[in-house]
Amino acid sequence: MNADAVKSLSGQYCNSLTHYSRFVTREVAIGDVPMGGNNPIRIQSMTTTDTMDTIGTVEQTIRMVNAGCEYVRITAPSIKEANNLAEIKKQLRLRGCNVPLVADIHFTPNAAEVAARIVEKVRVNPGNYADKKKFDQIDYTDAEYQGELDRIYKKFTPLVNICKEYGTAMRIGTNHGSLSDRIMSRYGDTPQGMVESAMEFIRMCEALNYYQLVISMKSSNPQVMVQAYRLLVQTMVAEGMNYPLHLGVTEAGDGEDGRIKSAVGIGTLLEDGLGDTVRVSLTEEPEAEAPVAIALVNRYSKRKAANEKQQVTENELSAFSFSPSAHSPYEYKKRDTYEANAFIGGHMVPRVVVDISAANLKDPAILNAAGYLYSPVLDKYSMAEQSVDFVYLGDKLPSFNLPGNLKQLYNYTTWQKLADKTLCHPVFTLDEYINAADRTSALNLVRVKNADINADAFGSIPLDNSLVFVLETEELHGMADQRAFFLKLQEIGLEVPVIVKRNYTFESGSLEVGKSEDVTSHLQLYAATDMGALLVDGFGDGIWIDAPQVNTAAITSTAFGILQATRSRISKTEYISCPSCGRTLFDLMITTQMIRSRTSHLKGLKIGIMGCIVNGPGEMADADYGYVGSGPDKVTLYRGKEAVKKNISSANALDELIEIIKGDGNWIEMA
Repeated sequence: MNADAVKSLSGQYCNSLTHYSRFVTREVAIGDVPMGGNNPIRIQSMTTTDTMDTIGTVEQTIRMVNAGCEYVRITAPSIKEANNLAEIKKQLRLRGCNVPLVADIHFTPNAAEVAARIVEKVRVNPGNYADKKKFDQIDYTDAEYQGELDRIYKKFTPLVNICKEYGTAMRIGTNHGSLSDRIMSRYGDTPQGMVESAMEFIRMCEALNYYQLVISMKSSNPQVMVQAYRLLVQTMVAEGMNYPLHLGVTEAGDGEDGRIKSAVGIGTLLEDGLGDTVRVSLTEEPEAEAPVAIALVNRYSKRKAANEKQQVTENELSAFSFSPSAHSPYEYKKRDTYEANAFIGGHMVPRVVVDISAANLKDPAILNAAGYLYSPVLDKYSMAEQSVDFVYLGDKLPSFNLPGNLKQLYNYTTWQKLADKTLCHPVFTLDEYINAADRTSALNLVRVKNADINADAFGSIPLDNSLVFVLETEELHGMADQRAFFLKLQEIGLEVPVIVKRNYTFESGSLEVGKSEDVTSHLQLYAATDMGALLVDGFGDGIWIDAPQVNTAAITSTAFGILQATRSRISKTEYISCPSCGRTLFDLMITTQMIRSRTSHLKGLKIGIMGCIVNGPGEMADADYGYVGSGPDKVTLYRGKEAVKKNISSANALDELIEIIKGDGNWIEMA
């Protein structure tokens, strides 16, 4: 976005930057499960069966509803599938399942017009509903641009009229990877382009007096997705609109990566009070998505209850308005800091801290979980791809030698007593630091909270380039509390690097499913939300996750996963993998695992794995390589956005992909 566009965005995209306050949207009727307004944040997912497989789709839908889905989306790529939605709906109702159904439409207005007479909601993609990406026109005059809008209006109007007649809701769902040539010509593949793509269709609907709309701004890049939704809300408010928001990160992947990536994007917006329905897109069975979405959403029922007891004054809000000159929530800019000890802050990647103070400090193998692999035969350490930068020992002393490149953190009083302070750094309270007679010239870490910045003592802090803040919070809405601290630092021009620290404990019986692995899963979701929300705004020079109920290896992996998802620090291969649907042309879960098993050592590469051509090339637009279903048993391989091998046998496709990577000089052999 250009500077003039940023400066024009006065006002906020959310109610409060310091307290949880849900942005109130228009209520939209979707069957008998309304969305928006004062309704709960709704949970939804999408079937992966062939839409012509009526019984398979019905049974999968029921499993999804039992898992917690309040809406179920089904693909309708042609009139044939759209017509079969009637039989699917009939069978569901006969089995007592009244869940509202959503038809997913790409490219086919005639299928949308059929589906809108059957289901409770249709989803259209403004990038390909009435447009095709031909790349045969790069520049549009104003007259040509308006001519295209007039053409789309004529093509779109019949669907709107049918939705009005049948009481059908509509989602206008922009995808970052499928913007039209017209939008790309004027805005590029930017958040601003995504917003304008949706706004064109919203304005057409309003011109036709149709308001039963839900809007989404999806991307496989959480940073782009967050910026687009924020900009959408600001733009809608400026035009007197408040349509409900459908939140989702496309092609998030599977397992830990998929959960963390989804939480960074969805959680960041939920923290801001945005979002009326959530779909977590995982390359797993669709019934596995709802529990993840529920875990993300349930945190905010507590926030709402707490916020009702707390009044936020206009003065508080105005004090924390985003100023484009200092920080814009609509584009990424890392906060300016100095570089402390040539190790943290400045242009350095964010650092990772883990607490090993409760571990067996007589056994050097405990560092395996922190990414330092100990060989008892050689009595040496080797570094894994995900090796932490600091270990916190508190007041404990190890009885073995630590690796020579691993920095140790001790509480100040214990650090003072160390005979050898090489690679050892003190952690102070604020009062300890102000009154300390003994500091190091290397790194001094000082624990602070947001409230401290307003205290008289804060003005007495000795400032030099060894100082690093460790920012903690005990607030229920901790992300906003910590964000307020960063905004104050910017306001007063203090360029001290900051490590964001969060503590997590999980009460027995508080988790949704109750299995032991849920603690780790919830840590991934919560930490990715809380820390990812700051990192996507450029806040934070390090992260420190403290979770006594979770093992060190899982904490380490989560920390690096958050940095990877926010693209702050790359430590592994990234997979942009779609969640599958009825259009998918191969088994995505098996294929993803197969590709991962042979390429997971290619640190820094982004590989897209897409089930079909509809969203594939677009949504993996920033991938280095792509593997896309192009027909039954056929795969097309991409280098960037270019199809380099078309319609090859799926039996040979992975080998062919590896040969392309090797030919580009990007292959390394597994260790």
